[in-house]
Amino acid sequence: MTEVRVLTGTALDAALEDVARLRITVFRDWPYLYDGSLEYERDYLQTYRDSPGAILVGAFDGARLVGASTGTPMEDHADDLGAALADCGVPLASIFYCAESVLLPAWRGQGLGHAFFDAREAHARALGRSHVAFCSVKRPDDHPMRPAEYRSNDAFWAKRGYAPLPGAMASFSWRDLGEREETRKPLQFWMRAL
Repeated sequence: MTEVRVLTGTALDAALEDVARLRITVFRDWPYLYDGSLEYERDYLQTYRDSPGAILVGAFDGARLVGASTGTPMEDHADDLGAALADCGVPLASIFYCAESVLLPAWRGQGLGHAFFDAREAHARALGRSHVAFCSVKRPDDHPMRPAEYRSNDAFWAKRGYAPLPGAMASFSWRDLGEREETRKPLQFWMRAL
């Protein structure tokens, strides 16, 4: 039986090494194609150690972390992503940012994605946030590594009340599988009011 637990503070900090490994494993797949390292992950995840408003929602099979979803107040990511939301009509201080959701394939389709969003949205409300946003990587439909059976999460997100924000695009760099250098990837913001 998979158990979903909300982790903050020292419990969140203690789980971040496992989150790093999950990110590397899950994000190797389409559409991320991420060729990550533990060193990079440790640096990236420092935001969650530093933010008193951070949340980690973990899916555990016994003691094993099989899925994780994170979030912080949007201003914790303002340097990287804030400019993309400058014209959205909502102040950054009113937005909670849902960062990653990573779940190993054997545990997908069991409602854990909804549990991840439910917990992060409840946390955002508790922090007094009026909106929740996240971004998703955009890859060309004709990308040579796109699997024929790939289904995007767009319908799932729309059913939860999220919609893409027109013109709200950010970019982030990482090294794709098989590449030698990092390249910038476009990220589409989605948002909903709570």
